[in-house]
Amino acid sequence: MSQSQLKTLDLRFEEKPLHVPPLSELQNVIQGALSENFATVEVNVTACPDLKDSRFGLVESGLGGKPTLLEAGGPPYLLPLVQRDKLYNVKEMVRQIQGPGKVFAVGAGAGPWPIRHSNCEGIFNLSVNEKDELNNGSYTATVRGEEELCVLEKIPHTEPRCALLLNLFVSQGQPGQVLKISAKQRTGEQNFIECIRKGLEDHYGDKVVGLGGIFLIKKGAAHQHVMRDFSKTPIHSDEEVNQWLKFYEMPAQLNAVGTLVTKEHDLDLRLQHFHSFSFSNWGGHYHYDTTPDIVEYEAYLNVAERVVRVDKPVATHKVGRD
Repeated sequence: MSQSQLKTLDLRFEEKPLHVPPLSELQNVIQGALSENFATVEVNVTACPDLKDSRFGLVESGLGGKPTLLEAGGPPYLLPLVQRDKLYNVKEMVRQIQGPGKVFAVGAGAGPWPIRHSNCEGIFNLSVNEKDELNNGSYTATVRGEEELCVLEKIPHTEPRCALLLNLFVSQGQPGQVLKISAKQRTGEQNFIECIRKGLEDHYGDKVVGLGGIFLIKKGAAHQHVMRDFSKTPIHSDEEVNQWLKFYEMPAQLNAVGTLVTKEHDLDLRLQHFHSFSFSNWGGHYHYDTTPDIVEYEAYLNVAERVVRVDKPVATHKVGRD
C-alpha cells in the first residue's frame, strides 16, 4: 500500500514508510535527551510487560507485530467550527490497514460525540480478533454540569467509532522487545513526550521516526485538558482554543496512550498526541506535569515501521495542535 490511495470506507488512505532504527540505538538517543530534562533517567530495551495487567489496563499484552502509526482527520475538522459528519469507524480502519489476524490499537482522539450527546476526549484502547470481534476498553472524558466536572466513562463495548481526529499506535498485540523508559524529577522545561520527540528529531534530522505505546505518571500530577462541547462561535487562534478548553490538574496514577513522530512527512501529521485515563474518574489530553520535584514517568514504547494517513484535510491549519 506504499504511497497508495485506497478507495475504501469512502476515505482517502495514504501510506509512507518510517525510518526504523534499532531499539538499542533509540535507547541511547532517548537516554541522552531525557537526561537534559530529568534528574534520574533509565532507558532499556526489554521484553514488554503484560499490558493487560491491572496496572496498565489495556486490552492486549504487547506492542509487537506490524507496528504502525495511524492518523485520521485532524483539527481542521474541529476548528474553526465542527464538522459533525466526521465520524470514523476505528474497527474498519485498523482492519483495512493491518489485514487479517488480530489488531491492537491504542491512542488519542476525539470521542464518539453521539453517544455522549457532547464533544468529548477519546482514550482509545481496543482490539479486533481474527473473527472480526471488537474488544473495546476505550474511555471518553467529558466536561459535565455547571461545575464543569471531568467525567470519565467507558465506551460501550461494541461502539467502534471516533470523531474528527485520531492518532493511534496499531500493532498485532504481540509480545516482544520494547523501550522501557523511566524518568524522575523534571529539571527542564520540556514535557516528557516533547523531550523524547525533540531529541529524536535533533538526532535523525530528515529521517522520520515514529513511536507509540503507553506511559504512566506514577507520582505527582499533570496539567490536562478536556474539550468542552462544540463551540457555537468560530475558533481561529490557539488563544481562543485555550479559552474554550477546560483545564484540570489531574493526580497520578495516569495512564497515557498515544503516538509521536519527528516530522510531518508531507502528510500534515500531528507530531505528538497522548490521552490519559485513571482508575479514579480522571482522563484527558496530556500537556505537562505540574509537580516536577516528585514526578515519576514509566513508559513502554515501540518504533513504528510506517505511517498511514486517513482522510487528510484538504484545507488545513496549525491551530489546536498542542
